[in-house]
Amino acid sequence: MKKIIRTLIIVLCIISFLKTMFNCINYKNVQKEYKKSILGTIVYIDKKSNKSIIDIKEKKKYRIIIYDNINYKLGDKILVEGKFYTPSNNTVFNIFNYRKYLLSKNIDTIINPYKIELIEKNKNIFFKLKNIIDEHINDYKSSSYLKAFLLGDLGNIKEDIKENYQSIGISHLMAISGMHVSIIILIINFFVKKSKNKNTIVFLFLVFYLFLTNYSISLKRVILFILLKHLNNKLNLNISSIMIHILTVFILLLINSFYIYNVGFLFSTIITFFIILSRNIIKRLNSYIKKLAVISLISFLSSIPILTLNFFKINLASVFFNILFVPFISFIVFPLSIITFIFPFLDSVFFFFITLLENITLILGRLNIFNIVISKPTFIFIILYYISLFLAIKLDKRFIIIFVIVFILNINSNFFRNNLEITFLDVGQGDCSIIILPKGKTILIDTGGSYNDEGKISKNKIIPYLNSNGISSIEYLIITHGDFDHMGEAINLVNNFKIEKVIFNCGEFNDLEKELIKILNKKKIPYYSCVKELYVDSNKLYFLQTKEYDNENDNSNVIYTDIDGYKFMFMGDAGIEKEKDILKKYNISNVDVLKVGHHGSKTSSGESFIKEINLNYSIISVGKNNRYGHPNKEVLNNLESSNVYRTDIDGSIMFKIKNSKLSIETCTP
Repeated sequence: MKKIIRTLIIVLCIISFLKTMFNCINYKNVQKEYKKSILGTIVYIDKKSNKSIIDIKEKKKYRIIIYDNINYKLGDKILVEGKFYTPSNNTVFNIFNYRKYLLSKNIDTIINPYKIELIEKNKNIFFKLKNIIDEHINDYKSSSYLKAFLLGDLGNIKEDIKENYQSIGISHLMAISGMHVSIIILIINFFVKKSKNKNTIVFLFLVFYLFLTNYSISLKRVILFILLKHLNNKLNLNISSIMIHILTVFILLLINSFYIYNVGFLFSTIITFFIILSRNIIKRLNSYIKKLAVISLISFLSSIPILTLNFFKINLASVFFNILFVPFISFIVFPLSIITFIFPFLDSVFFFFITLLENITLILGRLNIFNIVISKPTFIFIILYYISLFLAIKLDKRFIIIFVIVFILNINSNFFRNNLEITFLDVGQGDCSIIILPKGKTILIDTGGSYNDEGKISKNKIIPYLNSNGISSIEYLIITHGDFDHMGEAINLVNNFKIEKVIFNCGEFNDLEKELIKILNKKKIPYYSCVKELYVDSNKLYFLQTKEYDNENDNSNVIYTDIDGYKFMFMGDAGIEKEKDILKKYNISNVDVLKVGHHGSKTSSGESFIKEINLNYSIISVGKNNRYGHPNKEVLNNLESSNVYRTDIDGSIMFKIKNSKLSIETCTP
């Protein structure tokens, strides 16, 4: 019987693995959009200051985003009419993919509602209990952390605070984990220890708790592991804990292959695996501090590929921070959250401790000396890394040498970079071009910028993209001209990167440029204007200066360069008049790649200019459904002899040059 069960387990794991690989490899980027109405039950609500997120369930789950106040509750049945659409993939290489994240939550469709009508108020007893608990917690001034620790809902903790927890490497302590469940089981066992059915009571409560946490993936893993371990003991199968853990993971992936895209799932799965693998080492230690230090070290080492795969940074001091915060949260904050929930008069005490937690982590978060930017690891690196870590823990500590070598090689991967990349980032209605030379030297031409989302373009797109390439310093930041959509993110980038030099265009500095110059002077970063040539290694950039114009657009820096035999031209917002002057003054022809002027506006890309330079590829950096109507149809007609790429359709566009061969990649929505 035991052999049959073990064989079945192996077969199940193989099937789950193959299913996951098949679903991920055959994942199709099919965009659908249609109008429809459905009647669904509200299963999740997240109210934020500027919007509310609602998940409803009909036959499957749908996500609704509402920018008005709502009075609905969990369990309410609502009729929704609106536009149903498939969420987009990321349009910048390597960054967060919202569509895959939703797939990990069994959601593949978003609704843009035209009309929402309440059909029936909640009658479900479980939803009523959840609503009561939620409303009870809302009365606390520490409600955001009570929801985090008790319900696994981090949505109400401020974004900058969450980012700070992540930057110092303790964000996993905010998530519901095995530690939380162990404490809850201890409490339940205390009250039902004399009951014959105590195991059943504990399990039923955990299932209800899973419902309260909106079926948290990490909690699913913990509860399933506990159940399988209980069955293992009952049936006397003698299956090791590590095999039970592996079985748990593959059962979850059999349920939903796209859990593989959930960062929390990856962290809890991999860290738990290596901690179980190290339990004999941990058992031999004779003090809590030593055990905690080893667990923190193993957790940190096993999480590095996941951190670099998703955030492109690690904090070397996170091991020490975990030694400090694990006991603080495990023995003080989390138990106190349970007690405070039961006894509201302790809210001020709990609030004091979470305020202390936030203030200490904010101070530690400012210690940037421990942060290292690491490029996105390759699949081969991840495999080699985990194999060497496994061997070092399980077989012989001397394998740690291989582990260290693999780690150091990835940190210094840019040193071995022999290809050149020119990427036109999708920054909406703006411009941002990035040239990454061999060995990682970087030139940034424009930064994009939006008055409506100031700071978000650099935070969510430019910074993570550069970090994913292992870039922490920029040799030249070139501003083609002083319009916000070309330099609005410059100050944020100067504050987040080591900038060697900044280049401005000809003409007087406007207010936006003067504001940047104040920061440059403060940081002692040299800046220049109206330059003619720029040398970066063996590459030369020519600034096609003609004369000074009476408008900012025509004063744009127009940059021409020949890289490994391929000619690139960046037009900024230069108009037809400047195009004519360039043709008169310079002998420009057979351009391989043109960053089209002024986002495809009819004021640029004149027919005679386009014919003269004899294009191969045209890049239009433009926002989707922008209010200017860019790109202009006449301009598109002028460019029809070239291969046209648009950021609103193709996402970011990357030109790679390796061994004198040009290849093109797009990051399609």
